[in-house]
Amino acid sequence: MPKDHDRLHTLLAEEPPPLSGVLARVLDLVAALRRAGLPAAQAGAIDAVRALRHVELLDREQLREALASVTVTARTQRDAFDELFDLYFPARIVTPSSAADLDDTEETQEPDADDLDPDAQLRSLVEVLGSGDDQAIRRAAREAVERFGRVEGRDGRVAYFQYKVYRAIDPQRLLAELLRREQDDSDSDLSPLEERLLRDEFERRIRAFRQEVDAQIRRHAAADRGLEQVADRLVRPPIEERDLFHLSREEQQELRAQIRPLARKLATRVAAKRKIGRDGRLDIRRTVRRSLITGGVPFEPTFRPRRPHKPELFLLCDVSGSVASFSRFTLQLVHALQEQFSTVRSFAFIDALDEVTPWFASGEVDEAMRRMLVEAELVWLDGHSDYGRALEGFHRDYAEDLGPRTTVLILGDARNNHRQSAGWVLSDVQRRARHVYWLNPEPRRFWDSGDSIASNYARYVDEMVEVRNLQQLAGFVERIA
Repeated sequence: MPKDHDRLHTLLAEEPPPLSGVLARVLDLVAALRRAGLPAAQAGAIDAVRALRHVELLDREQLREALASVTVTARTQRDAFDELFDLYFPARIVTPSSAADLDDTEETQEPDADDLDPDAQLRSLVEVLGSGDDQAIRRAAREAVERFGRVEGRDGRVAYFQYKVYRAIDPQRLLAELLRREQDDSDSDLSPLEERLLRDEFERRIRAFRQEVDAQIRRHAAADRGLEQVADRLVRPPIEERDLFHLSREEQQELRAQIRPLARKLATRVAAKRKIGRDGRLDIRRTVRRSLITGGVPFEPTFRPRRPHKPELFLLCDVSGSVASFSRFTLQLVHALQEQFSTVRSFAFIDALDEVTPWFASGEVDEAMRRMLVEAELVWLDGHSDYGRALEGFHRDYAEDLGPRTTVLILGDARNNHRQSAGWVLSDVQRRARHVYWLNPEPRRFWDSGDSIASNYARYVDEMVEVRNLQQLAGFVERIA
């Protein structure tokens, strides 16, 4: 990383920028983006430095957008950029000495009675949030951090904690108080639409309050421990690289929005791959015949046309609670890529198996998933995963449909609740089909622990693949398409 800094300083040596502090922060920001996993290339760093000459450096938002335009290459990377930008270019500076100054102030001033009264604090904050003044909301957030988040250790060092602020100020209680006050001030009952609009607006203001609280906590941490250490712990990986097992509801919605754009990219790559290899085997007869024109020298070899191979795809998906989100994203991605396969048939199971292909034909994955969980016969006994019984049911009803062009994908964690494995079914499926793959969303180190029988099933498939995020899933689907 020091080499990158030296190279950029050398490139700009002929005309040094007037604010070397800003230049250093830009270089540090690009380095932090790279450490966070964003593809912030050397060219992007150079463009970021050059952009400083064309923006108003005192306009923080203008600077933010200029740097984002040359360092961010995908929409999913923008959140990580914004978090690091706010850290390296904070709206206000917090220094370690400010904590000592606060101590001196607190020693000389007696706290007001209202400062010690939680109800008074709540009323004051409700007034600020009700006013809608963004500056006042941010100022109240900073005051809340200083009042409630500050903890002094035995060694005299001061630290700030987010959980202490939210323990003293409950955002849900704030929202309820805001709605109650608005209802009391209204001459008539609010309509459902008016209540919904008010709720959305108050949630936006509370979200702004929380964002400023979080930013202020990060500023104190950076002042205490240094920017690089805080930056390396701050940024989560991009949404497509996060573990499907640990996504919040909001993250799942964001990830679902990425499926179709990703499917279009994959379809383009698959089509290009097939186009490159469109020529088949050498046609010797036609090559020799054409060589007579050039005295028997085969300058222009002739190849037999090759039909692109579009495999038939059978998906067997465990949709029990432990792996339901993984199966959902896989079904959504595969059916978005349906044109890249000659046939796609989907089967879902918990302790019984049922075909769910018709419900996904319309492309409405949310509706298909809802109907699948309500209408499909997925539970036979107790609603716990039973891979053995599900595989036996698939073999009994659908094994004759498998052929030499069929690729079978099994999605699940192979946790069979200590029941029979029916591994012989996979052995016969492998004999009938072209390929059999097992996609396991659990980390490899957890395979064969507890009730997992991953190795038992891995013997009968071409490959058992660890697929824990959307990026790995997309890479695998592209490989078999």
